[in-house]
Amino acid sequence: MAEHADHAGHPESAGHAESAESAESVDGTGRTENADHPAYPVGLRLHGRRTVVIGGGQVAQRRLPQLIATGADITLVSPSATPSVEAMADAGEIRWERRRYQDGDLADTWYALVASSDTAANDAASAEAERTRTWCVRADDAEAATAWTPATGRSENVTVAVLTTTSQGRDPRHSAAIRDAIVEGLRDGTLAAPHHRTRTPGVALVGGGPGDPDLITVRGRRLLAEADVVIADRLGPRDLLDELPPHVEVIDAAKIPYGRFMAQEAINQALIEHAKAGRAVVRLKGGDPFVFGRGMEEAQALAAEGIPCTVVPGISSTISVPGAAGIPVTHRGVAHEFTVVSGHVAPEDPRSLVDWAAIARLRGTLVLLMAVDKIGAIAAALIAHGKDPATPVALVQEGTTAAQRRVDATLADVGERAVAEDVRPPAVIVIGDVVAVGPDSAPQLDAPSAD
Repeated sequence: MAEHADHAGHPESAGHAESAESAESVDGTGRTENADHPAYPVGLRLHGRRTVVIGGGQVAQRRLPQLIATGADITLVSPSATPSVEAMADAGEIRWERRRYQDGDLADTWYALVASSDTAANDAASAEAERTRTWCVRADDAEAATAWTPATGRSENVTVAVLTTTSQGRDPRHSAAIRDAIVEGLRDGTLAAPHHRTRTPGVALVGGGPGDPDLITVRGRRLLAEADVVIADRLGPRDLLDELPPHVEVIDAAKIPYGRFMAQEAINQALIEHAKAGRAVVRLKGGDPFVFGRGMEEAQALAAEGIPCTVVPGISSTISVPGAAGIPVTHRGVAHEFTVVSGHVAPEDPRSLVDWAAIARLRGTLVLLMAVDKIGAIAAALIAHGKDPATPVALVQEGTTAAQRRVDATLADVGERAVAEDVRPPAVIVIGDVVAVGPDSAPQLDAPSAD
């Protein structure tokens, strides 16, 4: 069995790839009598062109999003549809004719997807497609189709399409497995090809997530694999740096608490210099670049120099680290809100921008970052402003990594507990009743809600 892996992409069609097999002779339904010839792979540019989908079930639900992405002029013919397909029609992404297929529905059509549960209607649609020379995919009978849909996947502007090229031995699961392996390799950088066209120099501000290298986004990992220079924080996923090719220059920009650090101005200047030298630069940060990450300061510095900047959001430790420690920041009947506060400035410090009295009045969850050495003072301020001293507190150190540990306390003793347990940064501190919620706790019910 031969497999074909087609890398194709186009801005109009979002790289949607289909495969078509020409028929030497056909019967009345469009079924080929000679199925030995291999299918010819081709990318269809359907933007603005009439496309008809017959049937509004699960097959249509899976295929329609890709067709919509191509910009095709889509008409759905079906007496019923799944809720997801109906939502596409309600949103104006497709036109829905709520009836069964009729002869003539494929007039002036470039591409048809026949996926109804009515075999007779499917056969009639195939026959019409053959008469009108419309490329037609049959979800129920591949041999009666004039086109086959490959297993497709996407990575940035590349579409990977894998198709069994003959009708004998067609194995969609095998094709899908090949597709998945290729796409995963492109995304994580293990399968890389050099860019032969000139790349635009610039900087990507990449949120690396809370620490576990598997929690960086697909786009962030791909940009790392393509980088010439990586300027990395200590809180970023350090294990990923070991995977970089030897030619990649790695610059330590770690702002280590209680130790040496590189001034923000120096980081900005390094980004600017390397980008102006024509290099692809990744600024790798922990969490999300815009959550206490000074990402906007760097974006502003780059904009002032006319340097293109791409922001890649990351999984914030404010939610992921408590979750990894078994703590939901919201829970029905317990907390309808959560507030994130930087604790790097003590409550009594005149530089503090936090209204601790207002924070103490909130009933929801409080999440503190950069607050390990100030937690005693913060707890005292919250209690002084009326917060219950018995409020549960959890300190989660090195969250999502192999070194993760959780220390529980109350607002009254958290300062002492942090010292006694030698809790060190990086740590996320969670204050509120959600700390006591776990898989074995009794469910809390409140008024019906959407959370």
